Amino acid sequence: MKVEFSGLKALFINCTLKKSSKDSHTEGLMELSMDIMKKENVIVDYLRLVDYQVPPGLVPDMTKEGYDEDDWPKLYKKIKGADILVIGTPIWLGERSSIASRLIERLYGMSAETNAKGQYVYYGKVGGCIITGNEDGIKHCAMGLLYALQHLGFSIPPQADCGWIGEVGPGPSYLDQSSGAKNNEFTNRNTTFMTYNLMHLAKLLKNNNGLPRYGNSRDDWDDGTRWNFENPEYR
Repeated sequence: MKVEFSGLKALFINCTLKKSSKDSHTEGLMELSMDIMKKENVIVDYLRLVDYQVPPGLVPDMTKEGYDEDDWPKLYKKIKGADILVIGTPIWLGERSSIASRLIERLYGMSAETNAKGQYVYYGKVGGCIITGNEDGIKHCAMGLLYALQHLGFSIPPQADCGWIGEVGPGPSYLDQSSGAKNNEFTNRNTTFMTYNLMHLAKLLKNNNGLPRYGNSRDDWDDGTRWNFENPEYR
């Protein structure tokens, strides 16, 4: 049965260490997921965080903390406008990239904001991640990223991660022709399943105006109606 995904918006953020002037193996695998979404009429946006001035920190605008520039406020508008956020990262020493950690920190810096229901601002959004490298660590990196996203309020569907690694140690990376990565059935299957699961959950949430506010509204908690569970406004 055909499912209609038009109207959904997805943002893919590549946390490679390379600026856009250089090829990114992580982008190579992210493109597979992005292409699937585009074919399903999802509006897809993509960026490399390293191309922007995004200082470390936990406040919405780090120019107020002494930095000359901070592109985060305009990038946050993209995140806030998306139904799906997919984080891509290479593996370094078994961990996600420093750029990916910076992204999580800046996402965390906005997590006290609320939506129109008084829920934390990322409620109703769906998160996933894509990992590449030529050393072990896909599940470890995905575990940390997906935990962080759900803790901040993103909803995580089944099979919300995918990845590719070549032989452990120096060797071909995802885009290298000798890797054969684009024909790897396991990677292609997991990437496809992840992509559709993200879209399915995002569609369910969008069609139902996100999560119900009953029991999770910061506004209701702060004004005391948390004690009155029969209050129809709270439901």
